[in-house]
Amino acid sequence: MTSSISRIESLLPLPPLEADDAPLGGRWPPARRSSRLHDNTVESAPTISLSRPPSPRVETGPTPPAPPAPPLTHARFTQQPQLADVASGHLVLGPGSRGDGLRAVQTALLKMGFALHGGADGHFGAQTQRALRNFQTHASLTFPAVKPTGLLDSATLHALEALAPEPGMRGQPQGLPLATYDGEPVRVIVALREHRTFLYDTEGRIVDIVPNASGTPATPTRPGLKVVKTRLHQAAAEAAGERLWNDRSVFGARILDLSWADGRHSGEELHGTNAPALLGGDVSHGCIRHSNEAIIALHDALSVGDRVAIVEHVNDPRLGGQAPVARGTTLPRAAPSARAPAG
Repeated sequence: MTSSISRIESLLPLPPLEADDAPLGGRWPPARRSSRLHDNTVESAPTISLSRPPSPRVETGPTPPAPPAPPLTHARFTQQPQLADVASGHLVLGPGSRGDGLRAVQTALLKMGFALHGGADGHFGAQTQRALRNFQTHASLTFPAVKPTGLLDSATLHALEALAPEPGMRGQPQGLPLATYDGEPVRVIVALREHRTFLYDTEGRIVDIVPNASGTPATPTRPGLKVVKTRLHQAAAEAAGERLWNDRSVFGARILDLSWADGRHSGEELHGTNAPALLGGDVSHGCIRHSNEAIIALHDALSVGDRVAIVEHVNDPRLGGQAPVARGTTLPRAAPSARAPAG
């Protein structure tokens, strides 16, 4: 073990989902005060009464209805009456909702790399609310009507229709960052606010998108350019967990120790987890957690010296813009022999 993992964090309990900020009270602009016009009179002149002719009456018909929302066309979401009602604005899905349409949305979120522990079960619980909020955080960069409410409304569903892969595929067709940071090529981009990690090959092509968990507000993960300093296999990861926290499974199946790009100690790592239900949230002491399957794939793909960019959002100006991925592209998965069950 190197000294750089001496501050690897312990597991923290999942904080409750925070309520959305309430809208500011009051109205803006303030209501306009009515005023009265007082005629000035001159004693030496007769009073002249000024009046306006009555306004002509204009016959109007009933107010035309708002144009209907466009119908759903994505193969994942058509033939789902529940989602047709959401798309039209007549229905919003939230905690307690159930249905096949909701299951189709959950499946799409999973295929895009958002954390949804328990899988697509057609039930709207806390995991679905968190996955939707993470997606909305990402989608709002491109679709301003999307707000991070954690609810499935019309704006969110139409954004998901634009970004979700076709059935049988993974990833997303647009909105992915290029594999550069301040002009330097990187192998990994960690997007903190949407809780996703993007893995690229040595040619800058997207390989996989997986969910992560990052630091709490009190112990945040620090953005910036970092490099892989040390790669620890499962035995070494378990030994570190036993030595530091008396828990062999706390770091999961692998550890990738990170330093800053200039060589300074960062005290942060990419590692696995023994609590996959916490993925998708801000729960760590600054390290970036992944499922054991994902950290094995990252460990096997990366070498010492590879660069890792950590950003708040994928539209960070230090990244190289967006890299489109065809909706029909299938992102490769880790080989079966490289997978391990979650601890």
